[in-house]
Amino acid sequence: MDEAPRPAPAAPPSRRHFRFAARQRPRFQGQSFNRLIPNILTLLGLCAGLMAMRFALEGRWEPAAGLIILAGAIDGLDGRLARLLKATSRFGAEFDSLADFLSFGVAPAMVLYLWTMHDYRGLGFVPCVMFAVCMSLRLARFNAALDAGPMPLPGPPPKPAYAQSFFTGVPAPAGALLGMFPIFAALAFEGWGLPGLAGAVRHPLFVGLLLIVVALMLVSTLPTWSFKNFKVRREYVLPLLLSIGAYAALLVSEPWAALAAAGLIYCGMLPFSFRSYLRLKRETEALIQPLPPAPGESATPSP
Repeated sequence: MDEAPRPAPAAPPSRRHFRFAARQRPRFQGQSFNRLIPNILTLLGLCAGLMAMRFALEGRWEPAAGLIILAGAIDGLDGRLARLLKATSRFGAEFDSLADFLSFGVAPAMVLYLWTMHDYRGLGFVPCVMFAVCMSLRLARFNAALDAGPMPLPGPPPKPAYAQSFFTGVPAPAGALLGMFPIFAALAFEGWGLPGLAGAVRHPLFVGLLLIVVALMLVSTLPTWSFKNFKVRREYVLPLLLSIGAYAALLVSEPWAALAAAGLIYCGMLPFSFRSYLRLKRETEALIQPLPPAPGESATPSP
């Protein structure tokens, strides 16, 4: 009997190569959070100016003045952080200028009007308006010097190299510091038990004249140090550090006196800043010499 045919052996299973597709994480369109930090700081400075006006409406002068100083400290940080994080933009510059106008122009003028200038009614309102208007003109002049792209904005010509370390006029935070000097001095005198001196610096005539002078300094062409490229000689490093430490101790123990002293110190630095600017200008002009005449040409031009 014939044997049944054996079934053919099963072919080995073929090896198939499976490729698993890489999992794709969803990508969100937007900016990095690090690039938003300068704008967040600018927003906080704007909120500080708004809160200062609120406290002024409630007659709480100490927190109102302190919030304006806080806005100045924030303004000194947001620009430097934007340059360090490479997050500078035209939007940030415009937003910073608008926040500066409110925190250093509108808020100090409103605080001072509610603090003492309202005693002179409409006449006392004029210096406050002049201060805010000059602050806006100062910021507009600064923005006009920015280059938005291939087409430069109309504005003053670019500064020479020696003038890059100087502002044109008093900057906005320093103007607010000088304008708020009467409040700082009055609070310090009241804390020392000197109501006569506190009433003298609170007089609307003194505050009005000071606001007008500061307003003119804001829109002036006075060169003032920007401290961006400021260099200190070696022999002055130790005295400078000791002075900063002493001022920090005064700021903790007597904050209003320290802030009033800061305004006086800044005013005392303005003549030295102007002298330094003139010295650098003379040195630069001395280096620029006319080219010698070419061979065959006369030194004096022909009529």
